[in-house]
Amino acid sequence: MERKEPRLSALLPILVFLIVYLGSGIYYEYISPVEGGMGFYIMSVVVAFMISLTVAFLQNRKISFDEKIHICAQGIGDDNITTMLFIFLMAGAFSGLAQEAGGAVSTANLLINVLPSGFAIPGLFIIACLISMSMGTSCGTITVLTPIAVNVAAAADLNLAMCVASVVGGSMFGDNLSFISDTTIAATKTQGCQMKDKFRKNFWIALPPAVVTLVILIIICLRGDSAAIEHLDYNTLQAIPYFIVLIAAIIGINVFIVLGCGTILFAIVGFITGSLSPDTLFSSMGGGVSGMFETMVVTILVASMGALMKEYGGFEWILQTIKKTFRGRKGGKLGIGILASLMDIATANNTVAIVMAGPIAKDISDEYDISPVESASLLDIFSCIWQGIIPYGAQLLIAAGIAGISSISIIPYLFYPFLLLISILITIAVRK
Repeated sequence: MERKEPRLSALLPILVFLIVYLGSGIYYEYISPVEGGMGFYIMSVVVAFMISLTVAFLQNRKISFDEKIHICAQGIGDDNITTMLFIFLMAGAFSGLAQEAGGAVSTANLLINVLPSGFAIPGLFIIACLISMSMGTSCGTITVLTPIAVNVAAAADLNLAMCVASVVGGSMFGDNLSFISDTTIAATKTQGCQMKDKFRKNFWIALPPAVVTLVILIIICLRGDSAAIEHLDYNTLQAIPYFIVLIAAIIGINVFIVLGCGTILFAIVGFITGSLSPDTLFSSMGGGVSGMFETMVVTILVASMGALMKEYGGFEWILQTIKKTFRGRKGGKLGIGILASLMDIATANNTVAIVMAGPIAKDISDEYDISPVESASLLDIFSCIWQGIIPYGAQLLIAAGIAGISSISIIPYLFYPFLLLISILITIAVRK
């Protein structure tokens, strides 16, 4: 592979993106807040990337405009990018139909009803883990479970922030491991590995922090008063497709088959239970796909911008900098982790962070002889850690908005993300 001359100036589009997106987020969140709005989501990430891509096109006059278009086309046409876009489409249709068919609510309520008395908070954590693994979305899980957490906290006089934090932590656990999560799709496709292999790698890193979190929450419950949970309505039939999809994905069945069969199952269940009609069937699938449009457009823009920055020597500069700073495979892994972390802190979107960091992480992994599975695991874990902690991320903002508390108040009780950070750092340090 031809080596490009390292150029720091080639990374100017990223700097422009950070100034435009992060700057506007800080302004509208803390300096001039918009009532009823989330400051970091007022500036569209698509618009920010369009501005950054424009800057990339204006750079390097030695390359003609037509040549730059060709470079972008090659970046967009990469097999992994194309596969990623198709999976996003199917995941959107599946998610939209599952929500409309009542699967998410029924699954959550079913699991809530089997909780033993006195263990509401650890129960919320476990349920959030399972729901997010099935749904493939932390935001969706938080939206479904946070109102339940609020009611449980009020009924049993529990710490509201801790109840909400348990939901957020469990949601990030499942989002990190789910086969149909956009973060998993992005991480595996940018690194070129199988989802089942990445799942196995992530699972043994994510499980110990989850177990320790559960133990902490159980101890807290044992020291407090018993929590009585009211009965919630559910339909077992509506919950079954989620469990089938989860099992099929863990077994290692192709993600296209899993999503396709899951969509068909929810359609059948929806008609049987009366929660779906022909018009809501198609409209819910369309709504789910529409919800993926921004992610897909961002993927295309980032692939284009990344291809140009790589051609200009930006990726080579990052690689050379990491080689000077970190030594050996452990240093390379830490470099990938820091890269994913900074991207997520800057963008407040773990999928966007992975798509941006993915091509650079691939170069780093090739240079340091890090397997694609390991690099995909590092990208997903580090981005999910920070996405579950930053107070201006969608996850904490949604949870705080529903619960009527500040996102900052939730952070001290986010045991799982902090323990996951410790777990991955220990893994990097001790694993040969």
